[in-house]
Amino acid sequence: MAIADLYTSGEHRRNLAHFAALATLASIDGELSSEEKNMLDRFATKLDITDSEYKEVMKSENKYPIAPPHDSEKRLERLYDLFRIIFSDHLIDDEEMVLLKKYAIGLGFSGKQADTVIEKSVAIFSGRIDFDDYIYLLKY
Repeated sequence: MAIADLYTSGEHRRNLAHFAALATLASIDGELSSEEKNMLDRFATKLDITDSEYKEVMKSENKYPIAPPHDSEKRLERLYDLFRIIFSDHLIDDEEMVLLKKYAIGLGFSGKQADTVIEKSVAIFSGRIDFDDYIYLLKY
C-alpha cells in the first residue's frame, strides 16, 4: 500500500461531507424512498464514495463537517444536488427546509442570500430544469 493511500484527499473529504449532508436530508423524513435511494446511489458514484463509506454514513449520525467550496458555482452545485435529493419524492417539508438553510449558511451564503437562493430554488424545483439553467436563474 502506498503512503498516499493512507490519507484521504481534501477533495474526497469534501465529497464525503457533501454525501453525508445529502444522506441526512434524504432520510430526515423517515425511511428512504426508492427514488431517494437511487439518487443517493448515483451521488455515491459521482462523488467516488466507497461501499464502506456509504454504509458508515447511512448507519450513523452525520459526523462530517461541511467543507464549503471556494468557488460560488461549486457552492450552487452542492445546493443543486441537495435540492435534487429533496425533490426526488416531489415534496419538501419543514425539517428539510431547516436543514437546507443550515447547509446553505455552512456553504458560505449569508442568511439573506440563503433565504433568497432557497426560495428561488423551491420555485424552480417545483418544475424540472437542468443545472445550467439553475445557475443562470440563481445569479445574485
